[in-house]
Amino acid sequence: MPDLDSISRLTLWTAIAIYALAFIAYAFDLARRSSTVKAEERMLVMSDGTVSQAPVDGDVDAPAGKRFVMARIGTSLMVLGWLFHLAATLTRGFANGHVPWANLYEFAMTGTLLVVLVYLVMLTRIDLRYLGTFISGIVLVLLGAASAYFYVEVKPLADPLKSVWLVIHVFVASLSVGIFALAFALSVMQLLQSRRERRVAEGIANAGPGFLRTLPDTVRLENLAYRFAVVGFIFWTFTLIAGSIWAYFAWSRFWGFDVKETWTFIIWVLYAGYIHARATRGWRGTPSAWLSITGFAAVIFNFTIVNVYFKGLHAYSGLS
Repeated sequence: MPDLDSISRLTLWTAIAIYALAFIAYAFDLARRSSTVKAEERMLVMSDGTVSQAPVDGDVDAPAGKRFVMARIGTSLMVLGWLFHLAATLTRGFANGHVPWANLYEFAMTGTLLVVLVYLVMLTRIDLRYLGTFISGIVLVLLGAASAYFYVEVKPLADPLKSVWLVIHVFVASLSVGIFALAFALSVMQLLQSRRERRVAEGIANAGPGFLRTLPDTVRLENLAYRFAVVGFIFWTFTLIAGSIWAYFAWSRFWGFDVKETWTFIIWVLYAGYIHARATRGWRGTPSAWLSITGFAAVIFNFTIVNVYFKGLHAYSGLS
């Protein structure tokens, strides 16, 4: 009879397969949006008989009905994949006898679980299905890499991890990553939309992928990204403070410039800079979007390259 950890791995690979199907469905949705918009442009004839190629910016709700069927399928698959993902994470926790985020493999499981959860919860308030390809793609890459290369056997906790701060610090950090992921995806879309809007203003007919016509305008995308980044920054600030308190109990000092601590602070500075720059008129638009993207790149670097290749007091957070 397979043990709980084996069941967890099998369930996790099932979730990965379902996420892959969701990614395909979302990709078809974007392709369908593009083809539908192009067809509408060909059919849009003015009263004087001339064909109009004028953009319909802001008409976010124009694609409706059957046009969104693949997005609905993708979202349904994301929910199903998340349920398998949750089962795999809980099973790993039961196999361990402690919370399932004590090493890089487990943190990847929990972190991506919260990325998807944040996305699905926000879908109940805002239509963000156009981000489905980004979110499912990020989860696929991180979860697939963790399952294939970062897996470690079930083992007892290292002494510094035997603390209630493991539950608080790492969970809040994971939640922050989920929120930052949405801000990142929105910033990427903002850059694409900004480029399309500039080309439209220049009178270029083929201004970019057609699906961008069905998305909110640049200002709306930027505002959404900023709001998510602010919420993520609040949680990340708590992560930094909680980590310092935990360090005091574990090593009798609040701060020691360990490589992991340093990168956590670098990420905090990047997002603090983004929020400050975004609040300054001259740093709205493309520059602020790139700051948001840079911040998330630092987050991914911290939880991959730093954990694997940099050794320090947090070595147990990697492949150990």
